[in-house]
Amino acid sequence: MSLSPVRTTKRATPTREGAGVNLHRAFGFGDTELTDPFLLFDDFRGDREEDYIAGFPWHPHRGIETVTYVLAGTVEHGDSLGNSGLLGAGSIQWMTAGSGIIHQEMPRGDDRGRMHGFQLWANLPRNLKMCDPRYQDVPEAEVAVRSQDDGTVIRVLCGEYGGIHGPVDGIAAAPRYLDISVPPGRTKSFRMDIEARAFAYVFEGSADFRGASDPQPVPYEAEDDRIMLKPAEVDNRSLVIFDSGDELRVVAGNEGVRFLLVSGRPIREPVAWYGPIVMNTQSELEDAFREFRSGTFIRNGGHLA
Repeated sequence: MSLSPVRTTKRATPTREGAGVNLHRAFGFGDTELTDPFLLFDDFRGDREEDYIAGFPWHPHRGIETVTYVLAGTVEHGDSLGNSGLLGAGSIQWMTAGSGIIHQEMPRGDDRGRMHGFQLWANLPRNLKMCDPRYQDVPEAEVAVRSQDDGTVIRVLCGEYGGIHGPVDGIAAAPRYLDISVPPGRTKSFRMDIEARAFAYVFEGSADFRGASDPQPVPYEAEDDRIMLKPAEVDNRSLVIFDSGDELRVVAGNEGVRFLLVSGRPIREPVAWYGPIVMNTQSELEDAFREFRSGTFIRNGGHLA
């Protein structure tokens, strides 16, 4: 058993996307070596309508898969192939853009004006870049949930964990996508695929992700005589990228922690990338945008899984 050491940590960066959505980007539009097969990860949330209401109007995708996970509010989506739907709180959509799709995603707040979701881009290997587009829309009720005796809750969105299989299947990178909540002060270990690349994204509370040689957190006595842990290393809107190992260990902070744990086997192919289109060569990328301008971008039919 080898613990997955932390390769790097960083704060998500504020940015604007779409028609003016305020969000935080954990990674994207840069070197993909550390996160391969994943290309981009965005955290979009807000309590004010003006932060998200402009949405992500019509835009193309080719050569990738996009994963949208909604925690609060809704996201209405539609595309040029006639598919449409509404993603509610707790639901997930895995869209395989493949040969090409033009779609839009329009977030809406809940009855308190809150909107919160994540979007992940996963690369497709060369032999699947031009596959037929496909959607997998999964409502909250179909997401597998495992609750443990110590209060830990694991939502399995994709892949397998502890004998539980998530509802999303048939994905090229064989990914695992977990939403994990750990109570205050608890130390938890999670088995990992040693051949996969993995990252964690903390979005509530704080935690300390550590390897076998790292010192354990030092307890101290609080004013009310409780034994607490010193503040953990990473907190809200923090990204942690891991080196290879077959076990990940996390120590939850004083308020507990909720984080996404995402892993997938690297593709290790050249990446030619501009905006929402990702190919293997510059020539393929230029062909894609030429087709988009000429109206021949959409090649194959799409369907909902």
